[in-house]
Amino acid sequence: MRVLVVEDEQLLADAVATGLRREAMAVDVVYDGGAALERIGVNDYDVVVLDRDLPVVHGDDVCRKIVELGMPTRVLMLTASGDVSDRVEGLELGADDYLPKPFAFTELTARVRALGRRTTVALPPVLERAGIKLDPNRREVFRDGNEIQLAPKEFAVLEVLLRSEGAVVSAEQLLEKAWDENTDPFTNVVRVTVMTLRRKLGEPPVIVTVPGSGYRI
Repeated sequence: MRVLVVEDEQLLADAVATGLRREAMAVDVVYDGGAALERIGVNDYDVVVLDRDLPVVHGDDVCRKIVELGMPTRVLMLTASGDVSDRVEGLELGADDYLPKPFAFTELTARVRALGRRTTVALPPVLERAGIKLDPNRREVFRDGNEIQLAPKEFAVLEVLLRSEGAVVSAEQLLEKAWDENTDPFTNVVRVTVMTLRRKLGEPPVIVTVPGSGYRI
């Protein structure tokens, strides 16, 4: 899942991004609304965690732009105000969910994951295919009933492959969904991660390489 965090309180923004990365999400961070619009114009995000009171371009205008463009991106709006009227106003702007500050990080994570499931065709919360069972909320992976410990990027790649439901996923698509914008697109990070993931998942291999196209399960 690819997430953009837009928050002008830099310590909070960086803390949220670090926490979401530990949950195997690819996260970009910006600190004002203008930078948010630039990123949205370049990258495809599943979820934008959007502070409402932003400098340069207000969060309301960022939200309006996402809606205007007809993007599948879901918006989780944050605000220091917890008034019902503010929550209603934010939702009427086009936000998909609303979370007042201060918030529990576990709740933020759960809401981001729930919104991420709504950016594509609805899938069950627990993904299963070819003997693999992946629970994004619990960060657990099992093969034939045996738990497998994965690093965050390995988990993210496996989740993308399982969500494709057997379709081929290119290396570029994996890079887009499982890594943030600071990753060099010319590295072999995808290939190396897939190799490590294959080894951890064990025999017989479940990740198939489709020459010239990508990978599938």
